[in-house]
Amino acid sequence: MQSMDNLKKLGKLDQAGNDAWKKFQQFNQSAMADGAIPVKTKELIALAVSLTTQCSYCLEIHRKAAEEAGATQEEIAEVVMIAGALRAGAAITHGTQILSA
Repeated sequence: MQSMDNLKKLGKLDQAGNDAWKKFQQFNQSAMADGAIPVKTKELIALAVSLTTQCSYCLEIHRKAAEEAGATQEEIAEVVMIAGALRAGAAITHGTQILSA
């Protein structure tokens, strides 16, 4: 896993002289806020996406947030299997593109 200490460097993005980083943070906070979909469910979705994109940072951040939102180890384990099924399914269905007619 990549070092979580690298995330301390995110502040440098704020020093880039524009407000894109602040706007991203606002967007992210809004997207992950409680709404029609509860926070726990959003964090479980974020975990599944993190598993499929294989972002180590996102995995750690959203695992912690999911647990803080009340997600159980059983729910997290199920998310792992869902993400695995989707990755495998994508490989299988994309495989049809390389099969002869």
